[in-house]
Amino acid sequence: MPISEPLLVITNAEAGGAVEADGDGPDDSPLARALKVLRDHTSVEVAATAAPGELDGALHRAGTRRIVVAGGDGTLHAVIAALHRRRELGVGKVLGLLPLGTGNDFARTLEIPLDPEEAARSMVTGVIRPMDLLVDEVGGVVVNVVHLGAGAEASRRGHPWKKRLGGVGVGRLNLGKLGYPIGALLTAADPPALRLRVEVDGEVVQDVDHRVLMVAIGNGATVGGGTELTPDADPSDGRVDVMIARPANTFARLGYAARLPFGAHVRHEDVRCLRAAQVTVSGSEFWCSADGEIYGPERHRSWRVEAAAYSMILPSGQASGS
Repeated sequence: MPISEPLLVITNAEAGGAVEADGDGPDDSPLARALKVLRDHTSVEVAATAAPGELDGALHRAGTRRIVVAGGDGTLHAVIAALHRRRELGVGKVLGLLPLGTGNDFARTLEIPLDPEEAARSMVTGVIRPMDLLVDEVGGVVVNVVHLGAGAEASRRGHPWKKRLGGVGVGRLNLGKLGYPIGALLTAADPPALRLRVEVDGEVVQDVDHRVLMVAIGNGATVGGGTELTPDADPSDGRVDVMIARPANTFARLGYAARLPFGAHVRHEDVRCLRAAQVTVSGSEFWCSADGEIYGPERHRSWRVEAAAYSMILPSGQASGS
């Protein structure tokens, strides 16, 4: 039973509930209930971190204990990026996840329950499955999805809506997940015009003679709290899904954006989907959104898959990939 080993639970000290995460005093928060489930089966230490130095210190103290990330996609990215930088990843490195973010997109892909207490229960009887990781040419990592062009612009424009709506509803009914689709619709009306060269496993599949609306490289399936950007992506199959959208006019762009919240954009006539182990994008300046973090402008970026880079504890129904 994976959960029988000692655990170090890492939380974001700046997130709600993190101060009470160690379980001292009366606390009926989702995190506290999840910790109680875990403590019924093994010893648990909680480390609340707010800065890279604090995270490194917590990871140094972890020793051979398994690490459980209590947070959203950003916290998971920070922990895995730190482990990668410290050269402590590997198929023998086992992580767990208690979803506490607004989007929880990687948890959605892995079918981890979005309620932290239910996620803890599934961890008790869970299975260990290897996970792939995207690594760029400067050593940055992508756990879930990196997208550029209109996708990054949609994330930027949708962020205020995500914050405004994030306090409405809970779990699957949280309206914060509408932030990305709203951003996508706003961007479709005023999109970036990119001339990009996209190479997939060394083959040019898109050149600068056609304008590109966006490119997405998905290790996971969804962004923005459930928008299925690369709906067929499987983070344990050794490849990523690549989606290139190049709708030619305003009507086509609006049609593409309207399909996006339902994952139906991949069937749009101006969309091309491929699978790859390495992807390179170059050309006019573009911004990237990697696991929700926006950076740029860039003119060249390359990503490669590190297959089975680490492992995660998943619900028992997720024993093998699709």
